[in-house]
Amino acid sequence: MSVLTALARAEAVESGRAQLLTTVRHTHIAARPLVLVPLALAGEAAAPLAAMVGTEPSAPALLVVANPRDRTQRFQFVARLARTLLQYTESCSKTVDPTGTTRLRYAEAPQVLVPNRGGVEFIRLLGRSTRFRRTFGPHPVHRTVPLLGQWLTFLRERADHPGSAMLLAMTEVLGEHWATGQSGLEDANLAALMGWIDPPPGLDGATAAQLAEDPLRWPPAGPSTDPTFDNEILAPALSAYARAADPNAQSRAEAALASALQEQLEPTWGLVWRAVELLRARPAGASVETRWAIDRDAFTAYHMSLAEGTALPQPRRDSAVAAAGRLDRLEREQARYEAQRALDDPLVMAEFRLSGEAFTGVVVSASPNRVDTSGKKAALRPHITVQTDDPVRIEPGALLVSPARLSQQAMVVSVSSVDVVLELSKGMGRSTKQPAPGSVPEVGETVTYGPVSDAYQPPGRFPSREETPWTHGGPPPDYQPNDTDAQEDWS
Repeated sequence: MSVLTALARAEAVESGRAQLLTTVRHTHIAARPLVLVPLALAGEAAAPLAAMVGTEPSAPALLVVANPRDRTQRFQFVARLARTLLQYTESCSKTVDPTGTTRLRYAEAPQVLVPNRGGVEFIRLLGRSTRFRRTFGPHPVHRTVPLLGQWLTFLRERADHPGSAMLLAMTEVLGEHWATGQSGLEDANLAALMGWIDPPPGLDGATAAQLAEDPLRWPPAGPSTDPTFDNEILAPALSAYARAADPNAQSRAEAALASALQEQLEPTWGLVWRAVELLRARPAGASVETRWAIDRDAFTAYHMSLAEGTALPQPRRDSAVAAAGRLDRLEREQARYEAQRALDDPLVMAEFRLSGEAFTGVVVSASPNRVDTSGKKAALRPHITVQTDDPVRIEPGALLVSPARLSQQAMVVSVSSVDVVLELSKGMGRSTKQPAPGSVPEVGETVTYGPVSDAYQPPGRFPSREETPWTHGGPPPDYQPNDTDAQEDWS
């Protein structure tokens, strides 16, 4: 926990209400997200019990598995879920981004919202248990089931990319924007977290969060259910369905089960949509749309590969080279995401200032017409000296950027106890001798410089798939589909 976050948590305790950690919203919230609130049967790794899903707060669809241990009913549930989610993904591919980019990009992409991290894990397990299923032979499933599994796995993998907004756990998104007066573990409870952020009239955050611990008032947000509910309501309802001797009795038992599960899901459904309203009320950061465009690129590429039949089901685990490359990409994306957030938001930039990776100060001298003649071609390279009280832990040669002049780069020339000398490049117009008015900070101007968000970072160097060293298992065999693909110890 950072110093500023700790201070915000202390202020939340003092004021009785969550404190904002940011000045802008750093996550894209789609105009038409799909909310999914899942429930799973206790003691079963991937046994769906029920789900509430939809794109309209007032029109949720309730999906129920009357006997979660019955394989046929489980995959009937998955097929019903597939109908909703696949229709949603298809609707996002109907229009093309008209911005005139050289490659095709859809104007929209799916955004699936789940209440908490457990919902993300539910999607991972459900995708893993369905994407290899066969639509023919022994135990065939509906043709949409493996396709849904591939989409769920795609969404889960995108969730690992910093800044991606295609699959979001609402507790994590809210926690990035607000600090509460409770622990991080307690923030994983959506009802308690929302109690601090948006308490009911007449209550403070602590009281609202305490009330949220009552499972009768606020049932768990899933996928786990409350043990008391399991023992006193769910188990008798499942038993009544199993004992039903005729179709009428079975229908009555299933209706009673659905009613009980709906009561468990509706409070969380309302909380997720209320969280969406709160996030939409915050202004979006300048780089949010850029990251959403990357999501739309990924969605476009994957949707087209599925349509062309070139996308195979994702493997259970990456090969050694693929895993190393993926980790390298995620690390570079994380650094870029953190820098973008800092440039969008002075509160986030303050964290970088405390760590010495950024600074704010006053320009005490400037040479706006300085020309560098050391290269083959003379180039305008102004120098400015910034006096700062911030701790600066930046080495000479590092590249920085100012939120006020994002197109301009500043290279650190030297750092003393109070002065930082910077050499400026780019963003000063076409002249090689005279910078454009206002492009170079003037003496007396207060400036902030932080890490460059779009600086090129070369990818790591890894061997090809065929040259995987023996220490990492050697070259992996080519994938050949077979009947054991879908087998899992827990499925």
